[in-house]
Amino acid sequence: MMRLFSYILTHDSGFAPNPFHGRCTLACCKPKIRATARKGDWVVGLGHGGKTIIYAMKLSKTVPFGEYWRAYPKKRPRWFSKDDRLRVGDNIYKPRANAGFEQRPSCHSHPNGSPRRGAKTTDLGGKNVLVSRQFVYFGANAVERPANLEFLRVRRGHRTIRDAWQIAEFERWFARQPRGRRGSPARCPPAALPAGCCACG
Repeated sequence: MMRLFSYILTHDSGFAPNPFHGRCTLACCKPKIRATARKGDWVVGLGHGGKTIIYAMKLSKTVPFGEYWRAYPKKRPRWFSKDDRLRVGDNIYKPRANAGFEQRPSCHSHPNGSPRRGAKTTDLGGKNVLVSRQFVYFGANAVERPANLEFLRVRRGHRTIRDAWQIAEFERWFARQPRGRRGSPARCPPAALPAGCCACG
């Protein structure tokens, strides 16, 4: 059964989700969604207390972290780059030869690039990375949520919608939207951001 997950983005930095390089991906934060979402499900990120839609994506696939590292090198972060698109890369977990993962310098690191253990535990707890070819990312140009999509609103955590009528209503809205990245992140982080650039949950 198809599902639709909605949640509030407290930080729209281009990291989670990452809308660059032709795919919208969610590799970090929202572990409960990433652990259960499957191909064909929808994920919607809301802003301003649920009044706007920042992005929406239909999942093309879910991949484990090891596969993501190997298959999507363009998503690997260059934390000290001047290019925002490179700095906010979300492919931050490099497999270790003896099992486990190394957290690469990124939005989830300390400013000097050293790992933040709490972020690593949360991220890897999601088990999978969500990948979408069919998405719209408005970013700082977030659009007003239509009144007929009130059911997307959520206060904390996330909402899982299974009602076929509601999902069909959302899909009718999505069909009228452009595709791909239609705006820049509201706030790309500087290379030295003390607390990271994403609020996880």
